[in-house]
Amino acid sequence: MKKELLLVILLFSFITNAQKLNFSYDNAGNQINRVLCMSNCSAKPAKEVKEIEALVEEDMEKFFPEDVISYYPNPVKEELFLKWIISEDNYVSSIDIVSMAGQMLKQYHTTSGTDNQNIPFQEYPTGVYIVLLKYSNGEQKSIKIIKK
Repeated sequence: MKKELLLVILLFSFITNAQKLNFSYDNAGNQINRVLCMSNCSAKPAKEVKEIEALVEEDMEKFFPEDVISYYPNPVKEELFLKWIISEDNYVSSIDIVSMAGQMLKQYHTTSGTDNQNIPFQEYPTGVYIVLLKYSNGEQKSIKIIKK
């Protein structure tokens, strides 16, 4: 009886170790898929983070294809790169970093000729942040950024 019980326990522990949950996320960090993998589970290779100088337009993320704001990477570990399209009468005047609790963490002021900004995230703890772009005409756009 003891041998059978030991065999059942060992078999159960082997089976439970072979199971794995895989999650998929969209660009905003929302979970979109959850799959239970029973055997032969291999993790997807992590997406390589490029240096800002090596970025091409296809690397930049947007919420919508017609959006004028691009950003890279999300989730961010060290530094977020923002790029936007400027027009003569409407430009990004400031960028605010806001915690999910609503606390203003940092504000960056830009000039009318600026079309990009590097934002360091090393000093912030892991979590979700809002990057708020304020335009000269009073319009605002926000991006949800995940800090790893």
